[in-house]
Amino acid sequence: MAEVVLGIETSCDETSAALLIGGTELASLVILSQDIHRVFNGVVPELASRAHLTTLPSVVERALVEAGIAWHAVDAVAVTAGPGLVGALLVGVVYAKALAYSGDRELIGVNHLEGHLFAPTLEDPDLVPPFVALIASGGHTMLLDVQAWGRYRLLGTTRDDAAGEAFDKVATLLGLGYPGGPAIERIAAEGDPTRFTFPRPMRDAGFEFSFSGLKTAVLHAVRTSADLEQDRPHLARAFQDAVLDVLVTKLERAVAATGYRTAVLGGGVACSRALAALANSRLAGRARVSVASPRLNADNAAMIARAGSFRLSQGERSDWSLDARADLPLPGLDSTSPRALSATL
Repeated sequence: MAEVVLGIETSCDETSAALLIGGTELASLVILSQDIHRVFNGVVPELASRAHLTTLPSVVERALVEAGIAWHAVDAVAVTAGPGLVGALLVGVVYAKALAYSGDRELIGVNHLEGHLFAPTLEDPDLVPPFVALIASGGHTMLLDVQAWGRYRLLGTTRDDAAGEAFDKVATLLGLGYPGGPAIERIAAEGDPTRFTFPRPMRDAGFEFSFSGLKTAVLHAVRTSADLEQDRPHLARAFQDAVLDVLVTKLERAVAATGYRTAVLGGGVACSRALAALANSRLAGRARVSVASPRLNADNAAMIARAGSFRLSQGERSDWSLDARADLPLPGLDSTSPRALSATL
């Protein structure tokens, strides 16, 4: 009988559980978003932890019910062990350990970023390494050379802010609320791309990113606007264009340097239809772009179950000392300096 893996994700402000059968068949996926953070225009870690603690048991039960799978049929529990908010991670890890121990099930701790790498495979079964991956979210922005599953080389990462965090902060400046990405994309569709122009930080060199200066440029434009209500969609469009231009330019450079014919977009920022459209346009004829649907690009347990299933297939298991770690490194990552790697490509 095919192995059944229960995935659990609590790294930030989504409480999620999923059932995966045989490493490929997604039987259920439940994602409960914590709306309380909208009040504060950003995630409050303590509130996130308390919400996970309250809702995780019912989310797991709902995933089992939707899949039509009884707990006794589950073979293993895969849980996000990091990176993320350590308090939120702890809720998921402790709950997963208790479930696995009480039911004598296998346990595997999963790296959240590796989950994002595996997410597209749930809808794109032909996706296999090697490929270039751009992971962009609220906490991370990085380019990876995925040579094989479990073997990764870091090409570049952000020197300061992540792309998703920049979207959230600029949305706050524009009075659009949290989360910022969807709100900016929605209003940017009405904006004039020629009304404002913002800098493209570090676009023309290497594989690393920087978005702090771009946020400052938007701040100055907001403060000097004579009519913010009228300028809001144009500012949103100019900001979005700048971020996406940088992201896709770096992705293009990585494809050219590696010679790979596939590029993957992952993470919350990859929910952006504008990002996927720009990547497809710029890479047409050179590389196909694989990107999961928004539900699988957001923080979700399906991708954790998928990455966990891979690790289990490699004979890996976690013991009862598994702990949450906010800065958990990506397993199999080449630790060579990104700048040194850029020079060799």
